[in-house]
Amino acid sequence: MDTPLSTIAVVGLGTMGTGIAEVLARAGREVIGIDVSETAARHAVTALEASTARAVQRERLTEEERRNVLARFRTFSDLQAAAEADLVIEVVPESYELKQQVFRELDGIVRPGAILATGTNALSVTRLAADSAHPERVIGLHFFNPAPAMKLVEVVSSVLTAPQAVEAVTALARDLGKEPVAVGDRPGFVADGLLFGYLNQAAAMYEAKYASREDIDAAMKLGCGLPMGPLALLDLIGIDTARTVLEAMYAESHDRLHAPAPILKQLSEAGLTGRKAGRGFYTYEAPDSGTAVRDALTPLEAAQSAGGRPVSSVGVAGSGTMASGIAEVFAKAGYDVVLAARGQEKAEAAKSRIAKSLSRSVDKGRMTAEARDETLARITPAGSLDAFAEVDLALEAVAEDLEVKQQLFATLDKVCKPGAVLATTTSSLPVVACARATSRPQDVIGMHFFNPAPAMKLVEVVRTVLTSDDVHATVRGVTANIRKHAVDCGDRAGFIVNALLFPYLNNAIKMVEEHYATLDDIDAAMKLGGGYPMGPFELLDVVGLDVSLAIEKVLHREFRDPGLAPAPLLEHLVAAGCLGRKTGRGFREYARR
Repeated sequence: MDTPLSTIAVVGLGTMGTGIAEVLARAGREVIGIDVSETAARHAVTALEASTARAVQRERLTEEERRNVLARFRTFSDLQAAAEADLVIEVVPESYELKQQVFRELDGIVRPGAILATGTNALSVTRLAADSAHPERVIGLHFFNPAPAMKLVEVVSSVLTAPQAVEAVTALARDLGKEPVAVGDRPGFVADGLLFGYLNQAAAMYEAKYASREDIDAAMKLGCGLPMGPLALLDLIGIDTARTVLEAMYAESHDRLHAPAPILKQLSEAGLTGRKAGRGFYTYEAPDSGTAVRDALTPLEAAQSAGGRPVSSVGVAGSGTMASGIAEVFAKAGYDVVLAARGQEKAEAAKSRIAKSLSRSVDKGRMTAEARDETLARITPAGSLDAFAEVDLALEAVAEDLEVKQQLFATLDKVCKPGAVLATTTSSLPVVACARATSRPQDVIGMHFFNPAPAMKLVEVVRTVLTSDDVHATVRGVTANIRKHAVDCGDRAGFIVNALLFPYLNNAIKMVEEHYATLDDIDAAMKLGGGYPMGPFELLDVVGLDVSLAIEKVLHREFRDPGLAPAPLLEHLVAAGCLGRKTGRGFREYARR
């Protein structure tokens, strides 16, 4: 273990093994690729030839460097080829039996100082090590797909792993240009431990027919800035692989959030395992293709606003950031907007905030000064909801307090003309409770914008059991007119985004409570391994810990799942007044402005 890791064997030349082999060869290591399938070995060579050719075209490699990379990669069909390796990384399918067989054979092949690494993302490294003749040299080395692009490598040590092995593979990961994160041995480790619970909940949401696959995926991409939607990601990972990971996680945690959604078993056993099979949640051009094609579940492109009510004027109730942002969005789209607050002064201040926002857009060249002035001219500030008498759509963005909203809807019921659509921007409260505060619940609907409203493209359109079809069509049409992407969901806590996002955030807090990983390692794991724009603790501090706790409580109350109970650490921080960036301290400390 004290020799440099210059010759490395990769056992299993599927997508992940091939990617790891490429990373190693391009970093100057001699790579021995081993796969019982000669076809897989040929595909690995072809893939390396193609990727290095692209690198030459993009001037990231010279032709001579490419030849050297290709010369460093040799393929074999027999494990005996690993005899000269300093490190062996196995990336065979997620099965204890398969992996144990590989490790038993390697024990009789490799030299005593060689390190044996498993690329598992679900199985126990300790269990694999215990079956080895030399458990001290067995370690987990979890790369992320696609290995050449993803920066994170989880270095997983068991209680049996020698410190020298950890040091050697950690140094190797850094030499490869990766960011190693040291973690203990439990199913899913950090990144997948958080990711797969979220993916499982998305599969269950789809299985319950709460939202379409397209709407679930669009909601998480547009609402959270994720690179892929959860169902498309399950297809990429492999639905059978996801099921194996979740089974391993559930066996340890007994948390219902980790119990694989039945649809994962149904699809796996039908052979519909995702992209590799050409069909999973979506249908693809061919096996291993990333191009989804239309199938029987693909929604029609026909306009969904047919039969809607005409809308030319909009009332926005509220004076905070969200109300100002929504008013700006509608005014920029050409609607006449009445911006009503509790008092004329607050309404004028909200309009001034919009003027500053529009001026920043002018400064950045995103709009002309003339367009700014025309937009501002469409906004009429008002000190009372009485100004909503003639609006076609009245939309509230006041405090997230059910009693406050119900009082406001009772007022809108009296003030607004017959046929006006009444909408709430609530992110967690029952829309139907607002509707029942009126004498026209059929006219009430949810329009959940995301903050900041001018920048975020998503609107969750929430219809209750009482909402009429033409009101739903009206809001779909209006959402398209303001250049936002509408997703349909039913009236239950969290809708799509928060119902999937906040359990993930809560589970990250539990990891810290259990001293499994640090804030920094968890944030790094999700950004580097999952492609998330922010780590969970960065996001919690931005959202506000009090807001996050309130949403967690609503989800727990609605679904009655013990796994959704807010993490005690979150409750303690809120009780201590540590609410995130807005108070200067949350999970981290911030310089006060």
